[in-house]
Amino acid sequence: MAKRFDLIVFDWDGTLMDSAAAIVSAIVAASRDLNLPEPSEARARHVIGLGLVDALRHAVPDLPESDYPRMVERYRYHYLARDHELSLFPGAYAMIEELSAAGRMLAVATGKSRLGLNRALECSGLGPFFHSTRCADECFSKPHPAMLEEIMDELGVARDRTLMVGDTTHDLQMARNAGVAGLGVAFGAHPRAALEGEEVVGLLDSPAELALWLRENA
Repeated sequence: MAKRFDLIVFDWDGTLMDSAAAIVSAIVAASRDLNLPEPSEARARHVIGLGLVDALRHAVPDLPESDYPRMVERYRYHYLARDHELSLFPGAYAMIEELSAAGRMLAVATGKSRLGLNRALECSGLGPFFHSTRCADECFSKPHPAMLEEIMDELGVARDRTLMVGDTTHDLQMARNAGVAGLGVAFGAHPRAALEGEEVVGLLDSPAELALWLRENA
């Protein structure tokens, strides 16, 4: 069957790595450290995928900008304390390996920092499979299309041959803003009901469904 997409771009947290709960926990703990009202789990989950400053602005609206560096430091402290416990979703490694073997160009567009993504790529063993990566401290934060536009320019792939896979409305809105197809996964940070309001070519409920969809439809 002819390939529909030449380039598949993945979000990281909540799409390839099962890390949403750890991110929520770190945001709540950092808020507690600074004696701020703790955000609800829903509010903390909503900001996953954004760059860290944008995420804090939404998750902890009472935080003065002068305290952002301290909040970031506490967030990173709590996240890194659990970093070694995090793992890829079941089947994610095999899925990426299979796509790579089939000759697909693969990329990552993430709200993580470059330092954080490099560490995650090394620990997971997925680094060698990706042709390009973009992070929130290198680009405009999602849903701005810059990450996807830069990846497509770097790899020389047209918009209509590019697919963005993500677990948040931020990912799918970035895809729409960049003029590329968006594929939603409902096993990460944002609930299925939120993703159903976005333009998608598919909305999948498990990592196994994602691997099958990419094998049969991408």
